[in-house]
Amino acid sequence: MKQRRRRNVGWFSSITSGISTTLVLILLGIDFFFVAVAHNFGRTLRENFAVEVILSDSITKKEAYTLQQELRALPWVRYTNYVSKERGTQEMAEALKGSPTEFLGSSPIPAEFEVYLEADYAHKDSLAKFLPYVSSRQGVTDVTYPRDAMEVVNYYLPLIGLILLIIAALLSFVSFALINNTIRMSVHSKRFTIHTMKLVGARWGYIRRPFLARAFWVGLIASLIACGLLYLGMELFRQQDVYLSQLLPALYEWLILGVVMGCGLLLTLGCAFFSVNKHLRMKGHSVYTK
Repeated sequence: MKQRRRRNVGWFSSITSGISTTLVLILLGIDFFFVAVAHNFGRTLRENFAVEVILSDSITKKEAYTLQQELRALPWVRYTNYVSKERGTQEMAEALKGSPTEFLGSSPIPAEFEVYLEADYAHKDSLAKFLPYVSSRQGVTDVTYPRDAMEVVNYYLPLIGLILLIIAALLSFVSFALINNTIRMSVHSKRFTIHTMKLVGARWGYIRRPFLARAFWVGLIASLIACGLLYLGMELFRQQDVYLSQLLPALYEWLILGVVMGCGLLLTLGCAFFSVNKHLRMKGHSVYTK
C-alpha cells in the first residue's frame, strides 16, 4: 500500500509539474509571437514608405529609363514604380472627382518615380546621405518623402519592441522560478531516498539519472503540448488574412516553436539537475531539518 501510494504521489507530482510547465511555456510562446509580429509589422511599414522622385516635363523616355535603372541599382532601393503624367492626372481626377485640366487648361501633375525603400534604410539619417545624389540627377526637379510618418514609426516601434523584449525576459525569469519551484518540491519529497542511496555508496550520476529522466519526459510532453497549441493558434492567425500571414512567415513560426521546445527541455532538466545536486550536498542531519 505504501509503495502504491508513493507511486500515486509521484505520478500526481509529474502531472502537476507538466501542467504548470505547459502553461508557462504557452505564455512564453505568446510573448515571442507578439515580438515577432511587432518586428515584422514595423519592417512592413518601413518598406511601404515611398520616396517620390518628381521628373521634369522635358525629360525623354530614354533618360527616364536610364534614371530608373540607376535608382534600382542603389542599395537602399527595394523597387521603383513609374507613374506617368497621364496616369498621375487620372488618379488626381478620381480623387478630386473632376479633371484638373478642366479649369487649368493643362495638367499640373508631373511624371514621377515612386521609390520604395529597404526597411533598414527607411530612416531620416540614411536618406539624408542618399537623397542629394538623386536630386542631382538630370531630369529630377524635386524629391519628397513622408518625413513625419517615418519619424513616428521609427520612434515608437523600437520602443514597443523593447517593451516586449523586457516582458519576454521577465517571463523567462518567472518561468524558471515557477518550474524550478515545482521540480524542487518534487525532488524534496524524495530527499530520504536520495540520502539512503548516498549511504549505500551510490554514485551521484546514478542517483541523478531517474530524476533527470523524469524531468526530460515532463519537459518533452509539456513542450509538445505547448507547441501544438501555439502552432494551432498561429495557423489560425495566419489564415485570417493574407496581410496577417505576411506578419508571421513560416520561418518565424518554426523559430518560435523551436525556442519554446528548447526552453521547456532546458528549464526542466536544469532545474532537476540543480535541485538533486542540492540534496546530494546535504549532510545527514540537514535532510531531517530542511
